[in-house]
Amino acid sequence: MLAVIMEILIISTPADLPAFERLLGSGQELGLRFTYAEQPAPEGLAQAFLIGESFIGGDSVALVLGDNIFYGQGFTHMLMEANRRASEEHLATIFGYSVNDAERYGVAELDEQENVIGIKEKPAVPKSNIAVTGVYFYPNQVISIAKSIRPSARGELEITDVNQAFMRAGRLKMNKLSRGFAWLDTGTPDSLSVASHFIETIETRQGLKVACLEEIAFRKGWIDRSQLHRLAQAMQHNAYGKYLLKL
Repeated sequence: MLAVIMEILIISTPADLPAFERLLGSGQELGLRFTYAEQPAPEGLAQAFLIGESFIGGDSVALVLGDNIFYGQGFTHMLMEANRRASEEHLATIFGYSVNDAERYGVAELDEQENVIGIKEKPAVPKSNIAVTGVYFYPNQVISIAKSIRPSARGELEITDVNQAFMRAGRLKMNKLSRGFAWLDTGTPDSLSVASHFIETIETRQGLKVACLEEIAFRKGWIDRSQLHRLAQAMQHNAYGKYLLKL
């Protein structure tokens, strides 16, 4: 939404997808369009482009992992620039973040001008501490690239192979998230707890919600004041609804 993307395909397991659909609906009341698709088995992130081929059509596309949380000033501008780059310049953009345990992630190797010259998935001896985070922007060519790669040793279509293809073609850019940014991976109970406390601290201190979908839609002009009020009224007896009414 912050990148002004209004058509969103939500991909999940057959068991979990109905819960997302019940929660989010069609997206119409936010000025958006949500579509849903199943990934029957965990066969890699790059499979998203095969599952979503008809949804993507001839457009550029962004992929964001559902268990990744990003927070930092200026992030909206970075997302919009990556979106523009993909659609107008046909360039792919990945986002890098300095981590203490790079061997757990896909790691980017940079030259002196900070161009991406190598990417390796979970290296035993990382060549840098720059992890590739879970948000990616691609031109439409990503579909044909995803079709051309083969499953890895663990039986998955790896997003690293997609990024390497764009890198070899000289069409891969990286936005490095500075030390003031937070990138949280909520894929385990412990990391989910850490993320929950972080967001709670920010919201309590500032009195502002982080990633409030209704607020973003309102401030983008996708819904008007009366639509926001109607959404808030349905939740007027809890803290979230009261926040929307305060807006």
